Amino acid sequence: MTTTTAAPVAAAPAAPRTRLTGRPRRRPALTLYTALVLAWLLLPIAVMILFGFNDTGSKVNFTWQGFTLHWYRHLFAIPNLTSALVNSLTIALVVAVVATLLGTPIGLALGRYRFRGRSSVDLLMFAAIAAPEIALGAALLSLFIVLGVPRGYWTIVIAHVAFCIPYVAITVRARMAGHDPTLEEAARDLGAGPWTAFRLVTLPMLLPGVASGALLCFALSVDDYVITSFNAGRTVTFPLWVYSASRTGVPPQVNVMGTLIFVGGLIIAGANVLFSRRRAA
Repeated sequence: MTTTTAAPVAAAPAAPRTRLTGRPRRRPALTLYTALVLAWLLLPIAVMILFGFNDTGSKVNFTWQGFTLHWYRHLFAIPNLTSALVNSLTIALVVAVVATLLGTPIGLALGRYRFRGRSSVDLLMFAAIAAPEIALGAALLSLFIVLGVPRGYWTIVIAHVAFCIPYVAITVRARMAGHDPTLEEAARDLGAGPWTAFRLVTLPMLLPGVASGALLCFALSVDDYVITSFNAGRTVTFPLWVYSASRTGVPPQVNVMGTLIFVGGLIIAGANVLFSRRRAA
């Protein structure tokens, strides 16, 4: 009887040691650069907020003279400024609603369907965003003059809607890129009609994109100066009033109103983020 000896099995090479740990490596230069950029972006806002508390006795609000809450208590002491702010806010609200209603179907069609001319419509949306505001403002001014439309409150609304529709369409289109069409097909298989499937399945998934587009339209409308200046006529909005007042001196109420608008925007954006996270959870 012969015995066989098993050949020695070669040991597997040891895995090379790695210096990687679960904690990312710190990069002080990148951290410092990010902090400097954020500070540069927030500096004008911080100055605006600070000088809303400036105890100045004149329209010139460029030198710090002490702390006061007087301007918050007398926020609406300048009637023309108050009416200009009301014009800006109401115009922005109307524009956000109308542009969202018109832009959402466009974004839905671009992100969901294949049709003739789709590339041209897509190019037109991006071209409208990339075009300088002065070109759109001058074009709309020429249109209103040719049609004999008197410029005023509603020409500003029309101009802002034309300016904001592409932003809504592109935002909704981007949201549609992550949409799973099989979910709506499953709802149809379970007996839901086309409108019911859209209302209960597709629309809730699009809501974050629709809300983002509406908020973007509101912010762009409140902030716009160039297009508004071409088509405002005798109507004065908040940016137009601030620009005209800057020649003689901007009152502290402007800083207070700007601060309140900024804080309101932060609250709305934070609420939108929380709403999106709850829906995702």
